[in-house]
Amino acid sequence: MEIYQGIILGILQGLTEFLPVSSSGHLVLGQIYFNITESGLVFDVSVHMGTLAAVLVVYFSDIREILVSVLRFPGDRSLAGKDENLTFAWCILVGSVPTALIGFGLKQFEHILFTSSLLVGGMLLVTGTILWFSRGYYKDDTGAGGGLTTWRALLIGVIQGFAVVPGISRSGSTIAAAMFAGVDRTRAAKFSFLLSVPAICGAQIISIKDALENGGLIDPATIYGTIVSFVVGLIALKLLLKLVHTGKFHLFAPYCWLAGVLALISNFV
Repeated sequence: MEIYQGIILGILQGLTEFLPVSSSGHLVLGQIYFNITESGLVFDVSVHMGTLAAVLVVYFSDIREILVSVLRFPGDRSLAGKDENLTFAWCILVGSVPTALIGFGLKQFEHILFTSSLLVGGMLLVTGTILWFSRGYYKDDTGAGGGLTTWRALLIGVIQGFAVVPGISRSGSTIAAAMFAGVDRTRAAKFSFLLSVPAICGAQIISIKDALENGGLIDPATIYGTIVSFVVGLIALKLLLKLVHTGKFHLFAPYCWLAGVLALISNFV
């Protein structure tokens, strides 16, 4: 892979990991476009770690508060049901279980999932439709009914698990699912990205193991791509949060439809 290709793919990863347009789908299409046929496992792991770092930076204070509450809980059980940070911690744990199970189940089909522009095109159309329907579910209620529950966390975790399929946006589908379930949009976005942390970490640990077993090396293109994915991801994440909070999340639907149609057409020209 050339350095300029690594930078372009890093930009794609940074933008699409957080904007609801599917990062894995765009990486598949980008690699097909550049005719990159060699294993890109090390590169994929690296750029995903770049965008994970962006999440940790933006949500650093939230993650710190959650960890503090979890550490305090053994000595003060009265926090149960009263501390929202503990609720988030529990829901992240609950949501991560179906994500892991579905992710492991789909891993055996990765040679099919990550090589088909036809699949990516179809799933981008699905993502666009999900985003479009979400426009009627914006809820900015911090009172009863707008928060997280165990069942809502399970639902969002299941959706996140299936979002491993390229073309299905992880952020788009999980935020939309949370809003469909009645979670207010502020909590929906926050939970979506906090839930992504263990999912991305788990996936990357497995991928790093596979990369080491295959003798993967970090080349200059991977280094540049990772740096770019972090910087662009930081900008994209802040932009998406602003759009969710202002009720403009669904405006990405037309782009997903257009990208999906173009991906489908590319199979026949």
